[in-house]
Amino acid sequence: MPLPLKVYHSTAGLVVESDGQCRVLPAEFDFDRLFTSAEPAQILHAAFASGKPVARPEAVLAPIGRQEVWAAGVTYLRSKAARVAESTDAGGGAFYDKVYEAARPELFFKATPHRVAASGGKVCIRGDSHWNVPEPELTLAINAAGRIFGYTIGNDMSSRDIEAENPLYLPQAKTYDRSAALGPCLWVSEVAPSPSTEIRLRIRRGGVAVFEGKTTLDRMKRSLPEVAGYLYRSNSFPHGSYLMTGTGIVPPDEFSLLVDDVVEISIDPIGTLINTVTLAP
Repeated sequence: MPLPLKVYHSTAGLVVESDGQCRVLPAEFDFDRLFTSAEPAQILHAAFASGKPVARPEAVLAPIGRQEVWAAGVTYLRSKAARVAESTDAGGGAFYDKVYEAARPELFFKATPHRVAASGGKVCIRGDSHWNVPEPELTLAINAAGRIFGYTIGNDMSSRDIEAENPLYLPQAKTYDRSAALGPCLWVSEVAPSPSTEIRLRIRRGGVAVFEGKTTLDRMKRSLPEVAGYLYRSNSFPHGSYLMTGTGIVPPDEFSLLVDDVVEISIDPIGTLINTVTLAP
C-alpha cells in the first residue's frame, strides 16, 4: 500500500511530502485537479515522482482551491450536551437531543474558500457576539464523486451566544469572514485515522495556556463514511468538498476567546493548526 502523503499549499505551488522528502509539483497541478480526480492518491503519487526536491515550506496557505467547506454537528455526546444546555432557554434544547439520536446527521454550510484561514493566519470572532469558541475537528477531503481520500485539521469557529439565542441563527453563528481554518496540510491516505486518534486543543493567552482539552475519534457517534454520504445525497460538488466532522472538546461556559488568543489544534500524523484570534471587520 502506498505511503500517505502530506500536501502543503505554498506560494510556490503544491509541495508534497513523503517519508520526510518534499517535492514541489508542476504549476498546473492544483487542489481542484486533485479533488476532481477519480483516483486522487494515485495521481498525487505519480506527480510526486516527477516533482522537484524542495524544503518543506515554512509559511503555508490554506489547503483549498474551489472546494466548499461544510460541517457536521452534534456528532459527539459532549457537543450534544453543550448545545442542549445553551439552547434550553430558547426552547431549542430538544432539537439537539433528537438529531443526536436520529439517522440523519446535522449538516450545515460552513465556508467558501475566501473565508478560510491558513495555519499561521488569523481566525475571527464576531463583534456582535460575546461568547466565542474554537471547535477542533477532523476534516474530510472528499472528491467530486463523494469518495473520502484525505484528511486535515479544521477549526469551526462558533459564536455560542448567537446560536443559543435561537437555533435558526446557526448560519450567523457559524459563517462569517475567517470563521474557519484548515491545515497545516492535507494528509492523503488510503487508510483512515484509527479510532484511537487524539484531537488536542490548547488555547494560549499572553503565552500562557488558559484552556486545554482532548478527545478521540472513537467518541464520535457516527462513522466518517456515514456523514460524508449524507452530504452528497441529492447534492453535487463539482470541485469536491471539505467536511468538518464535529467536535468533542467544549470549553467551559465561562470561557470565551479574546483578540490575540492563540488556538492550537493537533491531530497526528497531520500536524498542528495554529491561528491567532482577531475581530471580524
